[in-house]
Amino acid sequence: MARADFTPADRGELYIGGQWRPARGGGSIAVEDPFTEQVVAHVPAGTPADVDEAVAAAKSAFEPWAALAPSARAEHLSRLHQSLANRSDEIATTVTGELGTPIKVSHRVQTGLPLTVLDGYIRLAKETAQEGEIGNSLILREPIGVVGAITPWNYPLHQVMAKVAAALAAGCTVVLKPSELTPLVAYLLFDAVHEAGLPPGVVNLVPGTGPEVGQAIAGHSDVDMVSFTGSTATGRRISHLAADRIAKVSLELGGKSANVILDDADLARAVKTGVGNAFLNAGQTCTAWTRMLVPAAQYEQACELAVQAAKAYAMGDPFDETTRLGPLVSATQRDRVHGFVQRGRAEGATLLTPDDVPDRGYFVAPTVLADVDPKSTVAQEEIFGPVLAVIPFGDDDEAVAIANDSRYGLAGAVWSGDPDRALAVAKRLRTGAVDVNGGAFNPLAPFGGYKQSGLGRELGVFGLEEFQQVKAVQR
Repeated sequence: MARADFTPADRGELYIGGQWRPARGGGSIAVEDPFTEQVVAHVPAGTPADVDEAVAAAKSAFEPWAALAPSARAEHLSRLHQSLANRSDEIATTVTGELGTPIKVSHRVQTGLPLTVLDGYIRLAKETAQEGEIGNSLILREPIGVVGAITPWNYPLHQVMAKVAAALAAGCTVVLKPSELTPLVAYLLFDAVHEAGLPPGVVNLVPGTGPEVGQAIAGHSDVDMVSFTGSTATGRRISHLAADRIAKVSLELGGKSANVILDDADLARAVKTGVGNAFLNAGQTCTAWTRMLVPAAQYEQACELAVQAAKAYAMGDPFDETTRLGPLVSATQRDRVHGFVQRGRAEGATLLTPDDVPDRGYFVAPTVLADVDPKSTVAQEEIFGPVLAVIPFGDDDEAVAIANDSRYGLAGAVWSGDPDRALAVAKRLRTGAVDVNGGAFNPLAPFGGYKQSGLGRELGVFGLEEFQQVKAVQR
Protein backbone atom coordinates (compact mmCIF):
# COMPACT_ATOMS: atom_id res chain seq x y z
CA MET A 1 0.00 0.00 0.00
CA ALA A 2 1.18 3.53 -0.78
CA ARG A 3 0.16 6.86 0.68
CA ALA A 4 -1.46 7.66 -2.67
CA ASP A 5 -4.04 4.94 -1.91
CA PHE A 6 -5.35 6.97 1.03
CA THR A 7 -7.83 9.33 -0.61
CA PRO A 8 -10.80 9.54 1.76
CA ALA A 9 -13.90 11.50 0.85
CA ASP A 10 -16.12 13.50 3.15
CA ARG A 11 -18.96 11.48 4.61
CA GLY A 12 -21.99 13.68 5.14
CA GLU A 13 -24.61 11.30 6.50
CA LEU A 14 -25.59 9.09 9.43
CA TYR A 15 -26.84 5.50 9.11
CA ILE A 16 -30.18 5.12 10.88
CA GLY A 17 -32.96 2.61 10.27
CA GLY A 18 -31.17 1.02 7.33
CA GLN A 19 -30.73 4.31 5.45
CA TRP A 20 -28.12 7.02 4.99
CA ARG A 21 -29.52 10.40 5.98
CA PRO A 22 -28.23 13.86 6.94
CA ALA A 23 -27.55 14.77 10.57
CA ARG A 24 -30.04 17.07 12.28
CA GLY A 25 -27.41 19.66 13.10
CA GLY A 26 -25.15 21.38 10.65
CA GLY A 27 -21.87 20.71 12.39
CA SER A 28 -19.01 18.58 11.14
CA ILE A 29 -15.90 16.92 12.53
CA ALA A 30 -12.55 17.24 10.80
CA VAL A 31 -10.50 14.05 10.42
CA GLU A 32 -6.75 14.56 10.46
CA ASP A 33 -3.87 12.50 9.10
CA PRO A 34 -1.43 12.40 12.04
CA PHE A 35 1.60 12.03 9.77
CA THR A 36 0.94 14.91 7.38
CA GLU A 37 -0.87 16.93 10.08
CA GLN A 38 -3.50 17.80 7.46
CA VAL A 39 -7.29 17.52 7.50
CA VAL A 40 -8.25 14.79 5.03
CA ALA A 41 -12.03 14.45 5.44
CA HIS A 42 -15.07 15.50 7.42
CA VAL A 43 -17.94 13.58 9.01
CA PRO A 44 -21.16 14.88 10.57
CA ALA A 45 -21.29 15.96 14.18
CA GLY A 46 -24.32 14.10 15.45
CA THR A 47 -26.72 15.58 17.98
CA PRO A 48 -28.95 14.26 20.77
CA ALA A 49 -31.84 14.47 18.29
CA ASP A 50 -29.98 12.10 15.99
CA VAL A 51 -29.43 9.76 18.93
CA ASP A 52 -33.17 9.81 19.66
CA GLU A 53 -33.91 8.69 16.10
CA ALA A 54 -31.23 6.02 16.12
CA VAL A 55 -32.43 4.60 19.44
CA ALA A 56 -36.02 4.59 18.20
CA ALA A 57 -34.92 2.67 15.11
CA ALA A 58 -32.99 0.16 17.22
CA LYS A 59 -35.93 -0.25 19.60
CA SER A 60 -38.33 -0.89 16.71
CA ALA A 61 -35.97 -3.46 15.20
CA PHE A 62 -35.26 -5.28 18.45
CA GLU A 63 -38.17 -7.70 18.77
CA PRO A 64 -38.02 -9.13 15.23
CA TRP A 65 -34.22 -9.40 15.38
CA ALA A 66 -34.32 -11.08 18.81
CA ALA A 67 -37.01 -13.46 17.55
CA LEU A 68 -34.78 -14.78 14.77
CA ALA A 69 -33.15 -18.13 15.32
CA PRO A 70 -29.47 -17.71 16.27
CA SER A 71 -28.54 -19.51 13.07
CA ALA A 72 -30.46 -16.90 11.05
CA ARG A 73 -28.62 -14.09 12.79
CA ALA A 74 -25.39 -15.93 12.03
CA GLU A 75 -26.30 -15.95 8.33
CA HIS A 76 -26.68 -12.16 8.38
CA LEU A 77 -23.32 -11.82 10.12
CA SER A 78 -21.70 -14.16 7.59
CA ARG A 79 -22.76 -11.85 4.78
CA LEU A 80 -21.34 -8.92 6.75
CA HIS A 81 -18.07 -10.81 7.18
CA GLN A 82 -17.79 -11.36 3.44
CA SER A 83 -18.56 -7.73 2.68
CA LEU A 84 -15.94 -6.56 5.17
CA ALA A 85 -13.34 -9.02 3.91
CA ASN A 86 -13.81 -7.61 0.42
CA ARG A 87 -12.83 -4.22 1.86
CA SER A 88 -9.81 -5.42 3.83
CA ASP A 89 -7.24 -3.41 1.87
CA GLU A 90 -9.32 -0.25 2.12
CA ILE A 91 -9.79 -0.81 5.85
CA ALA A 92 -6.05 -1.17 6.44
CA THR A 93 -5.31 1.93 4.37
CA THR A 94 -7.96 3.95 6.17
CA VAL A 95 -6.76 3.03 9.65
CA THR A 96 -3.17 3.80 8.71
CA GLY A 97 -4.23 7.16 7.29
CA GLU A 98 -6.48 8.36 10.10
CA LEU A 99 -4.63 6.79 13.05
CA GLY A 100 -1.01 6.36 11.95
CA THR A 101 -0.66 2.63 12.56
CA PRO A 102 2.13 1.22 10.35
CA ILE A 103 0.57 -0.42 7.31
CA LYS A 104 1.88 -3.92 8.11
CA VAL A 105 0.27 -3.75 11.55
CA SER A 106 -2.93 -2.37 10.07
CA HIS A 107 -3.26 -5.40 7.80
CA ARG A 108 -2.45 -7.92 10.52
CA VAL A 109 -4.14 -6.38 13.57
CA GLN A 110 -6.42 -3.50 12.61
CA THR A 111 -8.04 -5.49 9.80
CA GLY A 112 -7.32 -9.14 10.49
CA LEU A 113 -8.32 -9.19 14.16
CA PRO A 114 -11.85 -7.73 13.77
CA LEU A 115 -12.57 -10.20 10.99
CA THR A 116 -11.42 -13.01 13.28
CA VAL A 117 -13.62 -11.72 16.08
CA LEU A 118 -16.64 -11.50 13.79
CA ASP A 119 -16.02 -15.03 12.55
CA GLY A 120 -15.90 -16.21 16.16
CA TYR A 121 -19.29 -14.71 16.93
CA ILE A 122 -20.79 -16.23 13.80
CA ARG A 123 -19.76 -19.64 15.12
CA LEU A 124 -20.88 -18.88 18.68
CA ALA A 125 -24.31 -17.76 17.46
CA LYS A 126 -24.74 -21.17 15.86
CA GLU A 127 -23.26 -23.26 18.67
CA THR A 128 -24.04 -21.59 22.00
CA ALA A 129 -26.98 -23.06 23.87
CA GLN A 130 -29.76 -20.58 24.63
CA GLU A 131 -31.53 -22.89 27.06
CA GLY A 132 -30.58 -25.18 29.93
CA GLU A 133 -32.13 -26.84 32.97
CA ILE A 134 -31.49 -26.64 36.70
CA GLY A 135 -33.82 -28.88 38.67
CA ASN A 136 -37.39 -27.95 37.76
CA SER A 137 -36.30 -24.66 36.14
CA LEU A 138 -35.83 -23.93 32.47
CA ILE A 139 -32.98 -21.41 32.16
CA LEU A 140 -33.25 -19.04 29.20
CA ARG A 141 -30.63 -16.66 27.86
CA GLU A 142 -32.32 -13.69 26.20
CA PRO A 143 -30.92 -10.54 24.55
CA ILE A 144 -30.73 -7.53 26.83
CA GLY A 145 -32.25 -5.09 24.33
CA VAL A 146 -30.95 -1.88 22.75
CA VAL A 147 -27.20 -1.44 23.21
CA GLY A 148 -25.33 1.84 23.07
CA ALA A 149 -21.76 1.15 21.94
CA ILE A 150 -19.16 3.88 22.45
CA THR A 151 -15.75 3.01 21.06
CA PRO A 152 -12.19 4.45 21.09
CA TRP A 153 -9.73 5.50 18.41
CA ASN A 154 -6.75 3.21 19.00
CA TYR A 155 -8.19 0.01 17.49
CA PRO A 156 -11.15 1.60 15.74
CA LEU A 157 -12.64 -1.42 13.95
CA HIS A 158 -11.62 -4.14 16.40
CA GLN A 159 -13.17 -2.33 19.37
CA VAL A 160 -16.36 -1.79 17.37
CA MET A 161 -16.51 -5.42 16.32
CA ALA A 162 -15.91 -6.73 19.84
CA LYS A 163 -19.13 -4.97 20.86
CA VAL A 164 -21.31 -4.94 17.76
CA ALA A 165 -20.69 -8.53 16.64
CA ALA A 166 -21.34 -9.87 20.14
CA ALA A 167 -24.47 -7.78 20.63
CA LEU A 168 -25.94 -8.74 17.25
CA ALA A 169 -25.13 -12.41 17.75
CA ALA A 170 -26.89 -12.27 21.13
CA GLY A 171 -30.01 -10.79 19.52
CA CYS A 172 -29.55 -7.16 20.56
CA THR A 173 -29.76 -4.07 18.38
CA VAL A 174 -27.12 -1.36 18.47
CA VAL A 175 -26.49 2.37 18.26
CA LEU A 176 -22.79 3.02 17.65
CA LYS A 177 -20.77 6.14 18.36
CA PRO A 178 -17.23 5.72 17.05
CA SER A 179 -14.39 7.98 18.16
CA GLU A 180 -14.40 11.38 16.50
CA LEU A 181 -10.64 10.96 15.90
CA THR A 182 -10.97 7.84 13.74
CA PRO A 183 -14.52 7.69 12.34
CA LEU A 184 -13.73 6.86 8.72
CA VAL A 185 -13.26 3.12 9.22
CA ALA A 186 -16.69 2.99 10.90
CA TYR A 187 -18.16 4.28 7.65
CA LEU A 188 -16.53 1.41 5.79
CA LEU A 189 -18.17 -0.96 8.28
CA PHE A 190 -21.58 0.56 7.62
CA ASP A 191 -21.05 0.45 3.87
CA ALA A 192 -20.58 -3.28 4.44
CA VAL A 193 -23.64 -3.43 6.73
CA HIS A 194 -25.77 -1.84 4.00
CA GLU A 195 -24.36 -4.09 1.29
CA ALA A 196 -24.92 -7.19 3.45
CA GLY A 197 -28.58 -6.25 3.87
CA LEU A 198 -28.88 -6.36 7.64
CA PRO A 199 -32.47 -5.57 8.65
CA PRO A 200 -33.18 -1.83 9.05
CA GLY A 201 -32.50 -0.49 12.54
CA VAL A 202 -30.52 -3.48 13.75
CA VAL A 203 -27.34 -1.43 13.80
CA ASN A 204 -27.13 2.37 13.54
CA LEU A 205 -24.28 4.90 13.24
CA VAL A 206 -24.18 8.31 14.91
CA PRO A 207 -20.72 9.90 14.88
CA GLY A 208 -20.08 12.85 17.13
CA THR A 209 -18.38 14.05 20.27
CA GLY A 210 -18.58 12.50 23.70
CA PRO A 211 -20.35 15.43 25.38
CA GLU A 212 -23.02 15.52 22.66
CA VAL A 213 -23.57 12.02 21.30
CA GLY A 214 -21.84 9.87 23.92
CA GLN A 215 -23.71 11.38 26.84
CA ALA A 216 -27.02 11.26 24.93
CA ILE A 217 -26.54 7.52 24.36
CA ALA A 218 -25.42 6.78 27.92
CA GLY A 219 -28.33 8.68 29.44
CA HIS A 220 -31.05 7.59 27.01
CA SER A 221 -34.09 6.02 28.66
CA ASP A 222 -34.52 3.43 25.88
CA VAL A 223 -30.91 2.23 25.87
CA ASP A 224 -30.87 -0.99 27.90
CA MET A 225 -27.09 -1.37 28.09
CA VAL A 226 -24.05 0.80 27.44
CA SER A 227 -20.79 -0.83 26.33
CA PHE A 228 -17.87 1.60 26.50
CA THR A 229 -14.14 1.40 25.86
CA GLY A 230 -11.96 4.36 26.74
CA SER A 231 -10.56 6.30 29.66
CA THR A 232 -11.39 5.55 33.28
CA ALA A 233 -12.60 9.13 33.79
CA THR A 234 -15.10 8.86 30.94
CA GLY A 235 -16.16 5.40 32.06
CA ARG A 236 -16.97 6.84 35.47
CA ARG A 237 -19.15 9.53 33.86
CA ILE A 238 -20.99 6.98 31.72
CA SER A 239 -21.62 4.83 34.78
CA HIS A 240 -23.23 7.77 36.56
CA LEU A 241 -25.50 8.52 33.60
CA ALA A 242 -26.59 4.90 33.22
CA ALA A 243 -27.06 4.45 36.97
CA ASP A 244 -29.90 6.96 37.02
CA ARG A 245 -32.09 4.40 35.24
CA ILE A 246 -30.32 1.25 36.53
CA ALA A 247 -29.04 0.35 33.06
CA LYS A 248 -26.29 -2.20 32.65
CA VAL A 249 -22.83 -0.89 31.85
CA SER A 250 -19.84 -2.80 30.48
CA LEU A 251 -16.55 -0.92 30.71
CA GLU A 252 -13.12 -1.64 29.23
CA LEU A 253 -10.89 1.10 30.59
CA GLY A 254 -7.24 1.91 31.20
CA GLY A 255 -4.23 -0.21 32.02
CA LYS A 256 -0.72 -0.03 33.43
CA SER A 257 0.38 -3.58 32.84
CA ALA A 258 3.49 -5.17 34.33
CA ASN A 259 5.86 -7.44 32.43
CA VAL A 260 7.44 -9.56 35.19
CA ILE A 261 10.72 -11.16 34.12
CA LEU A 262 11.91 -13.67 36.73
CA ASP A 263 15.58 -14.49 37.31
CA ASP A 264 15.50 -17.81 35.43
CA ALA A 265 13.83 -16.40 32.31
CA ASP A 266 15.32 -16.03 28.86
CA LEU A 267 16.15 -12.38 29.49
CA ALA A 268 16.93 -11.41 25.90
CA ARG A 269 13.69 -12.86 24.55
CA ALA A 270 11.57 -11.47 27.38
CA VAL A 271 12.96 -7.96 27.01
CA LYS A 272 12.68 -7.89 23.22
CA THR A 273 9.11 -9.18 23.30
CA GLY A 274 8.25 -6.78 26.11
CA VAL A 275 9.54 -3.77 24.21
CA GLY A 276 7.52 -4.84 21.18
CA ASN A 277 4.39 -5.12 23.28
CA ALA A 278 4.95 -1.72 24.89
CA PHE A 279 5.50 0.01 21.54
CA LEU A 280 2.72 -1.69 19.54
CA ASN A 281 0.56 0.91 17.82
CA ALA A 282 2.96 3.61 19.10
CA GLY A 283 2.11 2.54 22.65
CA GLN A 284 -1.55 3.42 22.12
CA THR A 285 -2.71 0.07 23.46
CA CYS A 286 -4.59 -0.37 26.72
CA THR A 287 -2.94 -3.75 27.38
CA ALA A 288 0.62 -2.51 26.72
CA TRP A 289 3.22 -3.88 29.15
CA THR A 290 4.51 -0.44 30.07
CA ARG A 291 6.24 -1.52 33.30
CA MET A 292 9.12 -3.95 32.80
CA LEU A 293 10.01 -5.57 36.13
CA VAL A 294 13.44 -7.26 36.18
CA PRO A 295 15.64 -8.80 38.90
CA ALA A 296 17.98 -6.23 40.45
CA ALA A 297 21.00 -8.40 39.59
CA GLN A 298 20.05 -8.29 35.90
CA TYR A 299 18.84 -4.70 35.83
CA GLU A 300 21.73 -3.12 33.93
CA GLN A 301 21.71 -5.88 31.31
CA ALA A 302 17.94 -5.60 30.89
CA CYS A 303 18.17 -1.84 30.36
CA GLU A 304 20.86 -2.33 27.70
CA LEU A 305 18.73 -4.95 25.94
CA ALA A 306 15.69 -2.66 26.05
CA VAL A 307 17.63 0.21 24.50
CA GLN A 308 18.92 -2.07 21.75
CA ALA A 309 15.39 -3.29 21.03
CA ALA A 310 14.05 0.27 20.97
CA LYS A 311 16.59 1.24 18.28
CA ALA A 312 14.85 -1.12 15.86
CA TYR A 313 11.62 0.93 15.97
CA ALA A 314 12.16 3.14 12.96
CA MET A 315 9.86 6.16 12.83
CA GLY A 316 8.43 7.52 9.61
CA ASP A 317 5.53 7.53 7.19
CA PRO A 318 3.22 4.73 8.36
CA PHE A 319 2.59 3.80 4.72
CA ASP A 320 6.29 2.96 4.37
CA GLU A 321 6.76 -0.79 4.80
CA THR A 322 9.95 -0.17 6.84
CA THR A 323 8.23 2.01 9.45
CA ARG A 324 7.73 0.27 12.79
CA LEU A 325 6.61 3.25 14.88
CA GLY A 326 4.03 5.62 13.47
CA PRO A 327 2.86 8.97 14.84
CA LEU A 328 0.46 9.34 17.71
CA VAL A 329 -3.14 10.03 16.80
CA SER A 330 -3.12 13.78 17.48
CA ALA A 331 -1.05 16.74 18.58
CA THR A 332 -2.89 16.67 21.88
CA GLN A 333 -1.92 13.06 22.49
CA ARG A 334 1.69 13.72 21.50
CA ASP A 335 1.94 16.67 23.87
CA ARG A 336 0.34 14.66 26.67
CA VAL A 337 2.92 11.88 26.30
CA HIS A 338 5.80 14.35 26.14
CA GLY A 339 4.50 15.85 29.37
CA PHE A 340 4.62 12.48 31.11
CA VAL A 341 8.21 11.89 29.98
CA GLN A 342 9.25 15.31 31.25
CA ARG A 343 7.54 14.70 34.57
CA GLY A 344 9.18 11.29 34.86
CA ARG A 345 12.62 12.84 34.43
CA ALA A 346 11.76 15.54 36.95
CA GLU A 347 10.83 12.79 39.43
CA GLY A 348 14.19 11.07 39.01
CA ALA A 349 13.85 8.75 36.00
CA THR A 350 16.76 8.48 33.57
CA LEU A 351 16.09 8.71 29.83
CA LEU A 352 18.10 5.99 28.09
CA THR A 353 17.01 6.63 24.51
CA PRO A 354 17.34 9.63 22.17
CA ASP A 355 14.30 11.81 21.70
CA ASP A 356 14.90 12.77 18.06
CA VAL A 357 11.77 12.57 15.89
CA PRO A 358 10.89 13.23 12.22
CA ASP A 359 10.28 16.80 11.12
CA ARG A 360 6.57 16.24 10.59
CA GLY A 361 3.98 14.05 12.21
CA TYR A 362 2.83 13.73 15.81
CA PHE A 363 5.73 11.54 16.88
CA VAL A 364 7.09 10.49 20.24
CA ALA A 365 10.39 8.66 19.99
CA PRO A 366 10.60 5.09 21.35
CA THR A 367 11.38 5.84 25.00
CA VAL A 368 13.02 3.72 27.69
CA LEU A 369 13.18 5.11 31.22
CA ALA A 370 15.39 3.66 33.96
CA ASP A 371 15.66 4.48 37.69
CA VAL A 372 11.88 4.62 37.88
CA ASP A 373 10.34 4.68 41.35
CA PRO A 374 7.36 2.27 41.41
CA LYS A 375 5.31 5.01 43.11
CA SER A 376 6.22 7.72 40.58
CA THR A 377 3.87 9.18 37.97
CA VAL A 378 5.29 7.28 35.00
CA ALA A 379 4.96 4.00 36.92
CA GLN A 380 1.38 4.67 37.99
CA GLU A 381 -0.37 6.60 35.21
CA GLU A 382 -1.45 5.27 31.82
CA ILE A 383 0.69 7.27 29.38
CA PHE A 384 -0.64 5.80 26.09
CA GLY A 385 2.52 6.35 24.10
CA PRO A 386 5.75 4.47 23.32
CA VAL A 387 7.17 4.87 26.83
CA LEU A 388 8.60 1.95 28.83
CA ALA A 389 9.56 2.13 32.51
CA VAL A 390 12.16 -0.43 33.67
CA ILE A 391 11.90 -1.24 37.39
CA PRO A 392 14.10 -3.58 39.48
CA PHE A 393 12.86 -6.04 42.12
CA GLY A 394 14.47 -8.33 44.71
CA ASP A 395 12.41 -11.54 44.73
CA ASP A 396 9.13 -12.95 43.42
CA ASP A 397 7.13 -11.52 46.30
CA GLU A 398 8.42 -8.02 45.65
CA ALA A 399 7.76 -8.37 41.93
CA VAL A 400 4.13 -9.33 42.62
CA ALA A 401 3.76 -6.45 45.09
CA ILE A 402 5.06 -3.91 42.55
CA ALA A 403 2.93 -5.35 39.76
CA ASN A 404 -0.22 -5.19 41.89
CA ASP A 405 0.54 -1.69 43.19
CA SER A 406 -1.68 -0.05 40.59
CA ARG A 407 -5.26 1.10 40.43
CA TYR A 408 -5.44 -0.72 37.10
CA GLY A 409 -5.56 -4.44 36.36
CA LEU A 410 -6.07 -5.14 32.68
CA ALA A 411 -3.16 -7.29 31.46
CA GLY A 412 0.36 -8.40 32.23
CA ALA A 413 3.05 -10.98 31.57
CA VAL A 414 5.33 -13.38 33.43
CA TRP A 415 8.54 -14.98 32.13
CA SER A 416 10.36 -17.91 33.73
CA GLY A 417 12.35 -20.97 32.73
CA ASP A 418 10.02 -22.92 35.03
CA PRO A 419 6.43 -22.90 33.70
CA ASP A 420 5.03 -23.86 37.10
CA ARG A 421 6.80 -20.95 38.75
CA ALA A 422 5.54 -18.57 36.07
CA LEU A 423 1.97 -19.84 36.51
CA ALA A 424 2.19 -19.44 40.28
CA VAL A 425 3.18 -15.78 39.85
CA ALA A 426 0.53 -15.24 37.16
CA LYS A 427 -2.16 -16.46 39.55
CA ARG A 428 -1.11 -13.82 42.08
CA LEU A 429 -1.41 -10.89 39.68
CA ARG A 430 -4.60 -8.88 40.10
CA THR A 431 -5.32 -8.44 36.45
CA GLY A 432 -7.76 -9.70 33.84
CA ALA A 433 -5.22 -11.39 31.56
CA VAL A 434 -1.65 -12.63 31.90
CA ASP A 435 0.63 -13.97 29.15
CA VAL A 436 3.12 -16.60 30.30
CA ASN A 437 6.39 -16.85 28.35
CA GLY A 438 4.96 -15.01 25.37
CA GLY A 439 1.64 -16.86 25.14
CA ALA A 440 -0.29 -15.82 22.03
CA PHE A 441 -3.35 -13.57 22.16
CA ASN A 442 -6.54 -15.63 22.12
CA PRO A 443 -9.56 -13.82 20.60
CA LEU A 444 -11.93 -16.36 22.16
CA ALA A 445 -10.66 -15.83 25.72
CA PRO A 446 -12.39 -13.31 28.03
CA PHE A 447 -10.97 -9.81 27.83
CA GLY A 448 -11.45 -7.22 30.57
CA GLY A 449 -10.00 -5.89 33.76
CA TYR A 450 -9.87 -5.79 37.52
CA LYS A 451 -10.11 -2.64 39.64
CA GLN A 452 -10.33 0.59 37.61
CA SER A 453 -9.63 -1.23 34.37
CA GLY A 454 -13.33 -1.90 34.01
CA LEU A 455 -16.39 -4.08 34.47
CA GLY A 456 -17.49 -7.06 32.42
CA ARG A 457 -15.75 -9.01 29.69
CA GLU A 458 -15.49 -8.94 25.92
CA LEU A 459 -14.67 -11.63 23.30
CA GLY A 460 -15.74 -15.22 23.03
CA VAL A 461 -18.63 -16.71 24.93
CA PHE A 462 -18.00 -14.39 27.89
CA GLY A 463 -18.46 -11.41 25.59
CA LEU A 464 -21.66 -12.89 24.20
CA GLU A 465 -23.08 -13.38 27.70
CA GLU A 466 -22.53 -9.69 28.53
CA PHE A 467 -25.38 -8.88 26.15
CA GLN A 468 -27.83 -11.44 27.56
CA GLN A 469 -30.29 -11.60 30.42
CA VAL A 470 -30.91 -14.85 32.28
CA LYS A 471 -34.48 -15.97 32.96
CA ALA A 472 -35.66 -18.89 35.11
CA VAL A 473 -38.96 -20.58 34.23
CA GLN A 474 -40.18 -23.01 36.91
CA ARG A 475 -42.14 -26.02 35.69
